[in-house]
Parts: sequence; C-alpha cells; structure tokens
Amino acid sequence: MIDRILPGSIAEELEVEPGDVLLSVNGHEIEDVFDYHYYTNEEYLIAVIRKKSGEEWELDIEKEYEDDLGIEFENGLMDDYKSCHNKCIFCFIDQMPEGMRDTLYFKDDDSRLSFLQGNYVTLTNMKERDIERIIAYKLGPINISVQTTNPELRCRMLNNRFAGEALQNIGRLYESGIPMNGQIVLCKGVNDGKELERSIQDLMRYMPVMQSVSVVPVGLSRFREGLFPLQPFSKEDAGEVLDMIHYFQELCMKECGIRFIHASDEWYLLAERKLPQEDCYDGYPQLENGVGMLRLLKTEFAQGLKAAIASRNSRKAEQNNIEETHSVSHITIATGCLAAPVIQELAQAFMGSFPGVQVQVISIVNHFFGEQITVSGLLTGQDLMEQLRGRELGDRLLLPCNLLRSGEEIFLDDMTLAQLENALQVKIDIVKSSGQDLVSCLLQDQQDSFKRF
Repeated sequence: MIDRILPGSIAEELEVEPGDVLLSVNGHEIEDVFDYHYYTNEEYLIAVIRKKSGEEWELDIEKEYEDDLGIEFENGLMDDYKSCHNKCIFCFIDQMPEGMRDTLYFKDDDSRLSFLQGNYVTLTNMKERDIERIIAYKLGPINISVQTTNPELRCRMLNNRFAGEALQNIGRLYESGIPMNGQIVLCKGVNDGKELERSIQDLMRYMPVMQSVSVVPVGLSRFREGLFPLQPFSKEDAGEVLDMIHYFQELCMKECGIRFIHASDEWYLLAERKLPQEDCYDGYPQLENGVGMLRLLKTEFAQGLKAAIASRNSRKAEQNNIEETHSVSHITIATGCLAAPVIQELAQAFMGSFPGVQVQVISIVNHFFGEQITVSGLLTGQDLMEQLRGRELGDRLLLPCNLLRSGEEIFLDDMTLAQLENALQVKIDIVKSSGQDLVSCLLQDQQDSFKRF
C-alpha cells in the first residue's frame, strides 16, 4: 500500500496516488522494501499499480539507473515483521512484567530489520529463500546473535533443536562476502570460560568479512520466576572476561589489523577498570550494543567543552576582556547507575571551566526491573518520579534520550514526559546521545543570558 508520493517525483508525474497498491516491477511481485529497491534500480521499468478503484495500470518508466520513483509505503518494511520462535534462556522479553504495552512483548528475528535498523538475528527463523535473498541483494551488514559456536550448547541456549545447524549460514554469508557483526550474550557458567574461548577462535576464521563481535553480559530482571537459573557476574568474573578479550584482540590485530572482539562498557565498569582509548574500538561498529558508548561520549564531550571554552574566550576578547556576569544556574542530570560515574566525571570537568553552572548527577536505581539492570535505557517514569520527587533539582532536569520511545515523549511504563515534568515541577530537557549535545544543554541558560545581554 502506497502511503505518500514525494512532490516532483516520477510517481507524481504518472498520477500514482496514496492508497494505490504496487503489485509488480518488471514482472516481479513486490514482497518487501528490498524487492522494491532491487527491481527499481533499472533504467527501464514496467510497474503495475492497482488503483483505489480496483483498476490496474501498467506504467512504462524510463529513468536514470539510480533515480527513485518517489514512493513511500505505509510500512517501512512493506511487509509484516518476522517474529522469533526461540525460547532463549537469556531473553529479556521473557523477563518483562505483565500489563505493559503489546509492542514491548514482540520478539523480532527478521534479517531485514538487521539490515535496516541494526537488529540482531539468530538465523534460526530464516528460510533458505531468506539467505538466498541476502546474498543476491548483497544486504549487509547482517548482525548475528551467535551466543556460542558449540552447536549442542547453542541448541540448549536457544531451546531450538535447529539452532546449531543454523550456524552454517554464517559460513555461507562469509563465502559470499556479506559483511557481518556478531554478538555473544554471556551467561555465567553456560557459555563463558572455555566456551567463550572456543567461540572467539571459531569466529576469527570469518575475519574481516565478519567485522566485529561484541561480548555483553546477560541482563537479569527481577521477573525471572520459572526461567532458567542465571546468576550475575562478579567483579572478578568481569576481569577474567576482559583478560580473555584483550588477549584475543592482540592476536586479531596481528592477523587482520582489527581488534575484532570487543567487550561492552559494562565489563569495564564492573571490573573497575579504565575504558579503552578511542582507537581500540575499530571505529565503533557496535555502539548500539554498548561497546564504546561511554568512551565516545567522553571524547565528544571533551571536544564540545573545548569549543565552548574557545567561544567564551572569543566573546571576552570582543568585549575587551570585560568579565561576563551571569546568575548561577543549577542543573540536575538523572541517569542509570551504569553511566552515572562517567557523567559525574564529565560534570566535574564542566564546572571547572564554567563555574556559573552547578551540576548534580543523580543515579537512578531501577526498582521496576530490578537493581541488576543498570542501563539508563530501561529506566521507567515511575522510578524517576519516585526517586527525584522532593529533591532540589535546580532550574532544569536533563534526561538521556534513550529513556523515551523513539520519536515520542513516552517512557517504558507509558508515563509521559509531561506527566513527569508536572509531578516534579521542573523543566525537563532531553539530551541527545552525543557529548556535544550534553555540553550545549548544560550551557543553555548561560547562552540565553548572553543573548539577552
């Protein structure tokens, strides 16, 4: 179903309208967005459209090879999402409480979303045709939830008797040159230790077509009754994981020039070790998995702070070094327990350069999902409200953007941003994911004051 026609486009010229249905291109039935883009990358097309009246139009189209028709569809994928039928022992969706919105319980395992949105797929819910299309259309990178390269163990972890066999598709993608990224959700006593060592060694064979592999600790909520008994990792465990990863990083660098295997930020914080330097992340291929997110934040923040200092000094020079006078602004940043120490470090650096802004950082404990969940993206509006209400929050409250549903001002528990703002009686600003945006948000009151001055 066609949702929108772009102004001035080929489709508009041909009188294609919203509500029409695209049936085929050059005789090929259109199943989803990949069929659409693949078959429309030609200079001559015959497209069949079914009008809202039911009449079918056959359109002869001549265009430049790369020109788009200017059609947007009601569903970005142009098809239903494919769901996951595994019962993974580590699945976070199975650890969700009842009564939340339906979309939070949907388990996707769609290779098309892997290409479009960076989602991870297990390869177990794919048909032969799905693999063939990835290879034919050269879709990449494909992000794969590996968990382990031990076929028997993978079957047990995913509760799917075909999960081990599905690993063979990694080899097929490798032979076809399809870029890949891998993920290992590490479960204590299950796929760690010798099993992790085996998995890393096996996956190294696919370098550099497989560009990276992340190792992330399993997330354990308090809603695990009746589920596989998993235990959290200790500080000592985290240190052992990091030692193994660093050992293999050196081997990968010598062999292929990339570090390849990466530990998520949680391991460094849990082990109380310093984050690696920026050049250790191979260009951040796994930011969405929390690999290097805090390092990148610190780097961007330092750049933003340096630029802000230079701008302030430039203004002073233009005013013959007359000191700007501003009222002191007080700002609170609320974030998850994981990032709070790093945010506190950044706040201290900021206040050292801009004493006119006083910043307090409040670490929010995740009571909703359980205290072992420490990332900010899983905080709820009710936890924020309960732990911030009654506290002196200053002039503004800053919250990271990953607390909200994408494109909306709604928290995981369906509390709205307006409801939280009203309950706390403080202005709330949402900070984007970059360090520069955090600097800008902290300086907003000072910049507004300067404009008035």
